[in-house]
Amino acid sequence: MAIVKEVVNGWWDRLLDVADKRSFSAGASEYAANQTTRDYILNTAGLAAWGALFPVLSIIATQLAGAEQAGMFSMAFTTATLLLYVGNYGVRTYQVSDIDEADSFASYQVQRFMTVLVMLLVGWVWCAARGYDHDMTLITWGAVGFRAVDALADTYEARLQQMDKLYLSGVSLAVRSVLGIVVFTVLLFVTRSLVVASIGMAIAAVASFVVLTVPLALLETPKSRSIDRIEITELFVECFPSFAAQFLFALIETVPKFAMEGVLSYDSQVYFNAIYFPAQSILMIVGFIYKPQLVRIANVWADPSKRARFDLIVLAMLGASVLVTVGMLVVFGTVGIWFNGVCYGVDFEPYRMAQYLMIVAGGLSAGIDFLYQTITVLRRQAQATVTYFVAFVVAALASVILVRMVGFDGAVYSYMAVMALLFVMLVGQYVIIRFKR
Repeated sequence: MAIVKEVVNGWWDRLLDVADKRSFSAGASEYAANQTTRDYILNTAGLAAWGALFPVLSIIATQLAGAEQAGMFSMAFTTATLLLYVGNYGVRTYQVSDIDEADSFASYQVQRFMTVLVMLLVGWVWCAARGYDHDMTLITWGAVGFRAVDALADTYEARLQQMDKLYLSGVSLAVRSVLGIVVFTVLLFVTRSLVVASIGMAIAAVASFVVLTVPLALLETPKSRSIDRIEITELFVECFPSFAAQFLFALIETVPKFAMEGVLSYDSQVYFNAIYFPAQSILMIVGFIYKPQLVRIANVWADPSKRARFDLIVLAMLGASVLVTVGMLVVFGTVGIWFNGVCYGVDFEPYRMAQYLMIVAGGLSAGIDFLYQTITVLRRQAQATVTYFVAFVVAALASVILVRMVGFDGAVYSYMAVMALLFVMLVGQYVIIRFKR
């Protein structure tokens, strides 16, 4: 505790010094770059906290507000997470792999504020179009507000990673996520109102962004050159294929949930998300392994003499996805189903086979994510967009038809089938891109 207190007090002193001098560039950075061990440990902690956010909030909402209310919150957070891809606009990998700083950080910031405004506008239109009542609208806005801060913070955290200080990005992400969980839990426990808890969570995210994320990036990285309108335009153009592909991928993952809304009761959202989270954790675990190395992977590709090494990295990561998937199947074949029941207070035994299918789909999803990030490093992301669009069309048709025919299991079957289709298509796409160069 003494160390934490010392760090916090030191941080406040730096903020007060910035306020006194009215400039972030007045002070020198205090944290070293190229800290590989710290990168892995603290970035993993940040990603773990961020990834645990939705599952933990769902469990808390189920325990304190009941399955039906928790289903409403799950649907709101699902929508907000989908809109997060609009705010992020697929820029993160492009930004951190911009090792020569072809575009200024100032331009990245302006471009991100613009996409977040679009994100908020789409969120407003969505709530109006769905005809949500007062409570559901406010719950959705609380979730969207939190994710909007996530999107804004991402460009500052990417700046830290670009300057080889990924561990500081992990600290920012962890603080925002943990603070959101704590505030949501306390407010829901005291008020029993998901509206109050959701809005409070969003306000906590804003506070973290203002007090920690922005100052940390501006103090610990070099001062950016001025905004360039041409660069901003180029970012929209260059990153559009990444945005389109990542948004379509998120939409593919979300379509089964949307297909259930209106056909099945809201508590079905809780069950679906509960068996979806272990699958999503596979993607996160694989991300823990390769995302800290994105800059280094870009450098390997930049050296033509290291192409064989690049191929080995790709094969190793796909192998890691398989191993993590097998490990997750073992866990849920033994104690995982029981543990889910304890956390949520409901019986998950009838969903055992659906859980296994979701875990396999999660392994495929991890492979898909890595392959696409690799294609982005190769700067050939535009060629994969059509692949995602085809998968989205299949997902939309399969989800609507199977949910109406089979119910809950139909959502699982459609998700599994589309992940398999997309993985096969992306492998083919990567092979074509790689060996045509």
